[in-house]
Amino acid sequence: MLFDDSGLSDGSISVLFAIWGLTAVVFEVPSGAIADRFSRRSCLVAAGVLHAFAYASWVVFPSFWGFALGFVLWGLGGTLTSGAFEALLYDGLAANGDESSYGRLNARIDTIELIAQVPVAVLATALFSLGGYQLAGWVSVAMCLLSSVIALRFPEPERGSDDDLGYLETLLTGLREAVPIKRAVLAVALVYAIDAIEEYLPLLVKNWHVPTVWVPLATIGIPLLGAAGASLAGRLPLRGWVLFASGLVLIAAAVLAVPAAIVLVGLFYGLYRFVLVHVETDLQHRIETDARATVTSVASIGAEFVAFGVYGLWVLGSALAIGVLILVVALVIWRR
Repeated sequence: MLFDDSGLSDGSISVLFAIWGLTAVVFEVPSGAIADRFSRRSCLVAAGVLHAFAYASWVVFPSFWGFALGFVLWGLGGTLTSGAFEALLYDGLAANGDESSYGRLNARIDTIELIAQVPVAVLATALFSLGGYQLAGWVSVAMCLLSSVIALRFPEPERGSDDDLGYLETLLTGLREAVPIKRAVLAVALVYAIDAIEEYLPLLVKNWHVPTVWVPLATIGIPLLGAAGASLAGRLPLRGWVLFASGLVLIAAAVLAVPAAIVLVGLFYGLYRFVLVHVETDLQHRIETDARATVTSVASIGAEFVAFGVYGLWVLGSALAIGVLILVVALVIWRR
């Protein structure tokens, strides 16, 4: 909404998202190897600082180029987080012989992450009412820096013999590891890319005649239903038709294009999050080397390429076109 209210068109906003994605494409796998070779915890700390600078750029320079700079910084921070967090979590469990519980814990983390958006939406509404984008932006900067402080306290277990490899050897090990489990990598890449639509949801709701100040509260049910789907993923097995059904629900919401259709968007998001937790968990269980962050980053870079399609489809046909893309992805995953 900040970009839209700053006078940017849908096309310009999609270009910004493409810059974000291109940054991830360039740095995703190298940053994963950095996490594997050196310190995953340090990567998380650095990511929070970069995200803080990204928000600051948007607040201080509210123009296309200021937003572009912010997305480059955000993309760099995202690549440092992607893979490093999953690897830190999985290896921490494995150090205690609890890696089998990764799926349930991953589902719980996704659930908490989504539920946290509810108080954040309320806070965002209050901050916007009191000080507009400036106040909301500076509070976001502070929260990113706080996340870095918290990350400093994460325990980091010792790793095996692969930890003695140099950076290049670590990178090559991760790339080789991705080949025999390419189906799991592909599944994560295709499904995770769909999450790019989350960036457009506030704009979508605003286009359905919801006033800007009420958008955070109007969309508050979407992360709650997403949390429900993620939570159920820790208890129920995956069925191939679930992702297909989520695409149909999103298409129905796009056709209705009224505020009441926000409920359907929430249902879509819950079904989608259910699938995402399952494919992410399956990938982590299949990785057998210490280059875990690098392999996860390979899946993430694949997701970025698919996300370019999401950005383009938004310009061409908004949520309706993205819903059709989800149907195609569902057929590919279903048949894998």
